[in-house]
Amino acid sequence: MTEAHRVSRSRRSEADQPTALEELIETVALLRAPGGCPWDADQTHESLVQYLVEECWELIDAIEAGTRQEMIEELGDVLYQVLFHADIAAHTPGEDFDIQDVAAHMTAKMVSRHPHVFGGDRSAETAADVVAFWEDLKADEKPHRTSVLDGVPRGMPALALARKVLDKAEKAGVTAEVLLGDTATDAAATSTPATEDELGRTLFALVASARSRGLDAERALRHVVRAFEHEVRTAEGALAD
Repeated sequence: MTEAHRVSRSRRSEADQPTALEELIETVALLRAPGGCPWDADQTHESLVQYLVEECWELIDAIEAGTRQEMIEELGDVLYQVLFHADIAAHTPGEDFDIQDVAAHMTAKMVSRHPHVFGGDRSAETAADVVAFWEDLKADEKPHRTSVLDGVPRGMPALALARKVLDKAEKAGVTAEVLLGDTATDAAATSTPATEDELGRTLFALVASARSRGLDAERALRHVVRAFEHEVRTAEGALAD
């Protein structure tokens, strides 16, 4: 603990002790402040991207196969990345926002996305009801988006990207058949595994087979997804015309 940290802590009365979250926010600020950690002070939004990605994947591992304590640790690591970026922004001319601005924006967003809870003109009895009008709400928030594919993160792993693009395309009335033709229907009829375990083994076998032939399964799938995106945007353009 730095001297500045000791002084700031000693000035608080017992009734004014910070919450654990407030203390973490203060810790980030002190590490990045003059006299803190040189490494922390040197970081930028861009330099932290690799750590954010790693921490998110470690959290996924903890969710899928970890313990309660591992989940607490990995959630904390992801939270720390959010606080780190917010502190950088608070001290970067032209950005000038902090974690409170991030929280305020998120609260407003969640309230606007849940009119069925916060006294809006929508009602929802099931999760399906909510999903049905979410796209309308998001469209109102971001009118500059002209395609259902706008906003899809390009850095997603190929399998996750393919699923996301297919979900979005379905909303525009476009299915995989527009790119694959009858092969999509034939493949679904003859080789779709019945369980996720079977699906995992099938995918693993495909990756192993591709590797033995010197093929990159990730790159191959991303290439096909890009081709499908082109078909989706073409279909959207035709509808607009």
